Amino acid sequence: MQEWWRSAVIYQVYPRSYQDDDGDGVGDLAGITRRLDHIASLGVDCIWLSPIFASPQADMGYDVSDYLAVDPLFGDLAAFDTLIAEAHARGLKVVVDQVLSHTSDQHEWFKQSRLAQENDKADWYVWADPLPDGSPPTNWHSHFGGPAWEFDPQRGQYFLHNFLASQPDLNFHNPDVVDAILETCKFWLDRGLDGFRLDTVNYYFHDQKLRSNPPAQSKPQVMATDLYGMQNNIYNKTRPENLAFLKRLRALTDQYDDIMMVGEVGEMGHRSIEIMGEYTQGKDRLHMAYSFAMLGPDFNAEHFRNCIEGFQHGAPDGHPYWSFSNHDVPRQVSRWAEHSVSEDAMARLACAMLMAFEGTIGIYQGEELGQTETELVFAELTDPPAIRFWPAVKGRDGCRTPMVWEKDAPNAGFSTAKPWLPVKAPQAAKAVDQQGEGSILAYYREMIAYRKNSPALARGKTKFINLPEPLLAFTRTADEEAFTCVFNLSAEPQTVALKAPATIAKGNAATVKGKTLTLDGNGFVYLSGESKSLL
Repeated sequence: MQEWWRSAVIYQVYPRSYQDDDGDGVGDLAGITRRLDHIASLGVDCIWLSPIFASPQADMGYDVSDYLAVDPLFGDLAAFDTLIAEAHARGLKVVVDQVLSHTSDQHEWFKQSRLAQENDKADWYVWADPLPDGSPPTNWHSHFGGPAWEFDPQRGQYFLHNFLASQPDLNFHNPDVVDAILETCKFWLDRGLDGFRLDTVNYYFHDQKLRSNPPAQSKPQVMATDLYGMQNNIYNKTRPENLAFLKRLRALTDQYDDIMMVGEVGEMGHRSIEIMGEYTQGKDRLHMAYSFAMLGPDFNAEHFRNCIEGFQHGAPDGHPYWSFSNHDVPRQVSRWAEHSVSEDAMARLACAMLMAFEGTIGIYQGEELGQTETELVFAELTDPPAIRFWPAVKGRDGCRTPMVWEKDAPNAGFSTAKPWLPVKAPQAAKAVDQQGEGSILAYYREMIAYRKNSPALARGKTKFINLPEPLLAFTRTADEEAFTCVFNLSAEPQTVALKAPATIAKGNAATVKGKTLTLDGNGFVYLSGESKSLL
């Protein structure tokens, strides 16, 4: 089997914000189809679409009301089929976000389940009686604030929701639920989809004994919307039963050619790397997984090394997916601004790092423009946790504002109508039509092509080199090609003594004189030389 995904670069499209084709201020499938040439010009291999399924949009599509229908906001099944066909014609694979752990409370399954404690769907969701004092069954928290339990007076019980109260969790301990979910996945594979990005892949199962979580073992991390960090979340997610379901899902995808599944591990820190390894071991689980390990504020050599080496040690036969940004976190250029010489310098450094990492690489729309986080005021917000906890939490809207195509066009070419989130001048200034020779967009195209044409970068093995902070260094080796990759993760110049003469195969803000490598702030190099031991 070809396994195209092993060296792939995947481009995430947030459909609401990519291109509005019907003039309602919200992006749609026809708009994405219209912009496929832009995506193909990057040299990427695959598009990941955030949810497009029927939904009341309480959580922007991560609350599905019908797994077998496209939401009218985005189009219909015919528009989906056209997108798939046009993407395939350009050599692009397409995967779609599958939100399987929970549905919308408007899903027909839940509407029936909440009617009574005894009916055909009664056990399709996680229901539990109140404790004797009327309080929730466990101490589990919701990510969006408050308990993870909502009392339903119609049924006289609590139901579990890890996110909004309008996003009830499915009961994966019920084999009928598992069968139904697999059927919905098969529906899309039969339409030509190339795989799935599995949302919150470690949340499918809960502890059937409904045991409360113990306090966190390490220093608690408390955020306004998220008290998860105060607990050791061993009973509400990442349960051992999850592996059996992943195997069934893999068995389904293995019935088709060249299908790929990447799971989102909803966890932070070293534990997330362990779960990534566990979920990708062998040939009967996920093809690959990613976590939020590289999506946070940490920007130092030790952190990136620990992430990659942790995966190498935890899953020697597994496969990672690395990304610096997505629709849930502030944009990388803004998130790491304190370590940067300039926005452009950080954009180039982040691109060069990703293209040198072993595994599959993910790019979030707009990163190829060096896009920055949008500053919003309260009246402009749409994100539920931001609205609830403002101003302590700014939410996720700042990274979800529309793609910018033409600087001086209305709404930067995204829509002729008022967009669902505003397009502001700092973002419009980075529009595609402003990205000429020497731009960040040109740089992404160049670096993606360089990675794809390099055996060492596309599929080589990684060995880290001990250098002091703020220098990240490692070798990538495959066939007869070897690169020594060195990155300056600070705004201050750094010098490195080389063991042998070296040539800069690729670099930025870097020079080699004799056996001395100098990296300006945020500079990097891929070094080659007759000796494979350059540092």
